[in-house]
Amino acid sequence: MRSSTAPTRPASGARPGETLTGGPARKLAAVAACVLLAAGCAKAGTAGTASADGGGAKSPVKVGLVYSKTGPLAAYGKQYLEGFKAGLSYATKGTGAVDGHKVEFEEQDDAGDQAKAVSAAKDLIGKGYKVLAGSTASGVALQVGPIAAQNKVLFVSGPAAADKVTGLNKYTFRSGRQSFQDIRTAASFIGDAKGKKVTVLAQDNAFGQANVAAVKAVLGAQGATVDQVLAPPSATELTPFATQAKTAKPDLLFVAWAGDSSSALWTALNQQDVFADTKVVTGLDLAASYPLFGPAAEKISFLNHYFSGAAGTPVEKAMDEAVTAAGGKTDIFTPDGFTAAQLIVHAVEANHGSTDDTSALVKALEGWSFDGVKGRTTVRAEDHALLQPMFQARLTGTGAAAKPSVEKALTADEVAPPVTPMAG
Repeated sequence: MRSSTAPTRPASGARPGETLTGGPARKLAAVAACVLLAAGCAKAGTAGTASADGGGAKSPVKVGLVYSKTGPLAAYGKQYLEGFKAGLSYATKGTGAVDGHKVEFEEQDDAGDQAKAVSAAKDLIGKGYKVLAGSTASGVALQVGPIAAQNKVLFVSGPAAADKVTGLNKYTFRSGRQSFQDIRTAASFIGDAKGKKVTVLAQDNAFGQANVAAVKAVLGAQGATVDQVLAPPSATELTPFATQAKTAKPDLLFVAWAGDSSSALWTALNQQDVFADTKVVTGLDLAASYPLFGPAAEKISFLNHYFSGAAGTPVEKAMDEAVTAAGGKTDIFTPDGFTAAQLIVHAVEANHGSTDDTSALVKALEGWSFDGVKGRTTVRAEDHALLQPMFQARLTGTGAAAKPSVEKALTADEVAPPVTPMAG
C-alpha cells in the first residue's frame, strides 16, 4: 500500500506521528523488462518535476520500504516502521513534504527472506522508485545493496548489522549500528584481552557470522584466542550448543542472537549453569526479551545499541512523543527507522525535492553530521559507516520487573569501525 504522510503538527512535542498512515504492501506482478530501469518502465511522476497531468502540482518523493513486516524479525520491523514515520514527520517539520513534494512510501514485506526482498526491490525499482530503505535482516541487506548499485538507486539499510554492508557500494548507506560497534562495546567490559579465550555463541547466518568475524577482528587483534559455537537458525533444541559453549571454558562468552528462539537459548544457558563459569556479554534486545533472562539477568554484562530513555536527547524526546502519540512504544530499533527518515529527507532536501540524480543524493549524505536520537551522528564519507554512540547497560530486577539502565556511554569515536574500502 502506498502511504502518504500529511501531519499537521510539528514533531517537537506536538504528536506528529498521529496522522501518518501506512498499510500492507499491495501484491504486484513482477515486470522483468523493468528490473534494470529500462526505457519504457512505469513513469509515475518524478520528484522535482510537475505532475504528469500538466496541472503544475509537484510530484511526490517516492520511497520504497522493504522490511520484515512478518517473519522471525517482525517485531524489529514494526519498531523500524514506527520510527520511520516519526522521523519523517520530525525531519519535515510536520509537513510530510520536502520542498513542497509530498513524501510517499510503499511497504513491501520481505519476511526476512532474501529472495522475497530481491523481488520486492526489483519491483519497486521497475516502478520508478529511486530511494529504497528497510532491510531488517543482514542477509537481505547484502542482497539488496548490489541491486541498488546496479540500478543506481539510493539504498538506506535498516537494523541489518553485518559489517559487510559498510563500504558495500557508493549507493548503500545504513541507519543503524554494525557488528563491529557491538564488539567494540563488548570489548570494553574485559579490558586487556591479551591471552584470554573468547567464544562466540551465535546463529549460523549472516548476522552470526558477522559477529564472529568482528570478534576476531577486535579481540583477536588484541591477543585473544577466539572460537565459535554456531547453531542453525532453525534450531529449537539449543541445549547441545549451550553445552559446547560451557565446555569451551572461555574467559568471555559473547552471545549474538536474534529472533524467536532467544527464550530457548537463555533457558539452555541457565540450565547448563554457564553463568557460573564465565563472564557472559550479549546485546540487550527488545524490551519484550527482558524477562527471558530470568534470574541471570543481573549477572549478564549487556552491550546496548539503544533502549527507550537511554540517550536523553531532545531528538529522542521528539521520537518518543511521536511514537507514543501514534499508539506505539519506542524500543531498540525505533531509532533505526527514525534515522533512515532523517537521512532520506536530508538527501532529497539538498536536491530541492528531487530524486532524479542519485549521485547527488549520495553526495549529500557523505560526511553529513547531524543530531540523531542517540546524539551526534556522522555518515563517514569514505565507506558510509554510521558513527554513533553505544552503551554498556545492565538490568536490575528479574522477570517482568527487569529494567534497563545505562552503565556507561561510549562515544562514537570510541566504537568507530576501521575504514572499509568502498567496493563499488
